[in-house]
Amino acid sequence: MSTPTESPSPSSPDETTPDTTGPGHTPIATKPTSDDPVAPADVSADDDLSADERALLVDNLRFVLDGRWRSVRDTVRENSNRADLLPDPSLTLDEARERILGIMRELASQGFAAAGFAADHGGTGDIGASITAIEMLGYADLSLMVKAGVQWGLFGGAVENLGTERHHQKYVPGIIDLDILGCFAMTETGHGSNVQALETTATYDRATREFVIHSPTPSSRKDYIGGAAKHARYAAVFAQLITGGPDEEPTGRGVHCFVVPIRDEDGNDLPGITTSDCGYKGGLAGVDNGRIMFDQVRVPAENLLNRYADVAEDGTYSSPIENENRRFFTMLGTLIRGRVSVAATAGAAGRKALTLATRYGLIRKQFEAPEGTDEITVMDYLGHQRKLLPLIAKSYAIAFAQNEITAELHEVQSGAADDSDAGRQRRLEGQAAGLKAYATWHASHAINVSREACGGAGYLDENQLSIIRGDIDVFTTFEGDNTVMTQLIAKELLSAYSEDVQGLSAGGWVKFIAGMARDMVAEKTAVRQVVQTLLDSSDEDTEKSALTNRGTQIRLFRNREDHLVRTCAQRLRRALDDDNDAFDVFNNAQDHLLKVGHAHIERVVLEAFIEAIENCDSRSAAELLGKVCDLFVYSALEADLSWFMMHRHISVERAKAVRRGVNELCQELRPHARTLVDAFGVPEELLRAPMLVNG
Repeated sequence: MSTPTESPSPSSPDETTPDTTGPGHTPIATKPTSDDPVAPADVSADDDLSADERALLVDNLRFVLDGRWRSVRDTVRENSNRADLLPDPSLTLDEARERILGIMRELASQGFAAAGFAADHGGTGDIGASITAIEMLGYADLSLMVKAGVQWGLFGGAVENLGTERHHQKYVPGIIDLDILGCFAMTETGHGSNVQALETTATYDRATREFVIHSPTPSSRKDYIGGAAKHARYAAVFAQLITGGPDEEPTGRGVHCFVVPIRDEDGNDLPGITTSDCGYKGGLAGVDNGRIMFDQVRVPAENLLNRYADVAEDGTYSSPIENENRRFFTMLGTLIRGRVSVAATAGAAGRKALTLATRYGLIRKQFEAPEGTDEITVMDYLGHQRKLLPLIAKSYAIAFAQNEITAELHEVQSGAADDSDAGRQRRLEGQAAGLKAYATWHASHAINVSREACGGAGYLDENQLSIIRGDIDVFTTFEGDNTVMTQLIAKELLSAYSEDVQGLSAGGWVKFIAGMARDMVAEKTAVRQVVQTLLDSSDEDTEKSALTNRGTQIRLFRNREDHLVRTCAQRLRRALDDDNDAFDVFNNAQDHLLKVGHAHIERVVLEAFIEAIENCDSRSAAELLGKVCDLFVYSALEADLSWFMMHRHISVERAKAVRRGVNELCQELRPHARTLVDAFGVPEELLRAPMLVNG
């Protein structure tokens, strides 16, 4: 099946007559206004379509899902349509690691990594293409994605984004072609999320013009570092820089990054370096996670990645960014590509698991009907539909949001964004944090449900789901713990993206909020035109319009977010006014903060879905996507019905309609289950599973 590289032709079977309404009108905005929870189906079931018509519908859905870098997706699909890229659970730990490194060398020979680096550094400078290519590795082996992400995204990204010309010339070509194998040594045994409190030190010695890298405590050991156990020869080490000028006492200047050689060409630890192996993990057998300790290791002064700060020969410290907190967050902000890639790849892994489970559910039979002799296909049971179809709908929603954040990151980091918008980078960081948490939690849940939906077959490694489940587990905590990430986006909302709160302690942040205007509400990104049009066409009283009305759906999600932001701010202020300890105030409201973050990102995801439907050129695809979007909304409302009812945003009768609506939408979408997962575009060879042959 070919994937279109241009919008489907108007002469295609579902476009034989002009579509005078278009996406965003009949299938989206002009929804029925009756009290029926779900409008009558206006999409033909797969069984009613010819093979060619179904293939075209799959292609049209995939075209929308693939987004701006669809050509990259097609290239990776073509090159990765090989069963030998799947994990092999029979391999030893060493064999699995060598296998992944071998595949990476093959990727490097094909120029896979070039897009992630600037053209004048030896790359092609297409950041969006780089993230998209990494995402597609999630359909193959997650060990490959993580190993590639560490080498080219984290280690390479640190050198590319924190270094200057001297580093680019010396390291980047070798990073691209794997002549230089590196790791990203940020996390320590004692500190992961709190990067500012890292304990590793880098003390400048002006007599030798060197930095002395040292691990002063057991908790300062670099831990869980991908590549550190075996393959990495260099590390991008994050450490507290200590220096002083001729008339100054050496003092801490905050966390900075240094390129530190850790092994010789034969793989032996260099003097002062002690590496160790994390050994067997819950998954990702092909990634050689390890630990590093530094004992007075000396590196040349030029090994400081000095884009944002430098140390002169006499030890004088300088930076174009005077504020230490702002400098720190600016530095970390350039590294969010890894966080965006983790969210993207988690989404891909979730889509693959749902594809396996859905295909199995369409061939597996269990129990006879009361009056029949043939057993019933598992997917015909409402309970099974409820397991999988809402998760498929949510996967569509997340994929569209991921496409948008990838495009935004591309614009910001490639220099195409407007530099006058100082808050754009901060908003991007917040959205990346929120989507990373939302997407990885969803993937972990969807993969586990997919495993359960396949019964005993799903538990066999040969059918892939148990392996994917183990591999995805760490995605919820690496590149930012999800709880911290969700809290981060909530804090950004409450403080209106103010740079004044960067680096504040929990107590300091609460005091900042308490001093803000009392009518403060969440700062929104610019309202999309399609969203504003839909809001204008719906009743402000959400009880007076149908739940299938897209404007009503948006309003419910926005009302929840606004309510949570406003009441969270009020709660913090009241508690502080009562002379409570600022940290206790923050800690006692943490549940509220996390709810704010979740509500915000779910609203953003919904609006991205709506925008994608609006831009869909195929009427049949847009109509089917409309139903999928409805299921996403209804299932999200159902999951949070207690909150909506408790705060009187939804009545008891409407709550009942939500539950009925999920059932009806599942039944309506059941005939399209295969089409919906085929549109994910997982290469067929990567879906090899005996259960799909013997089911």
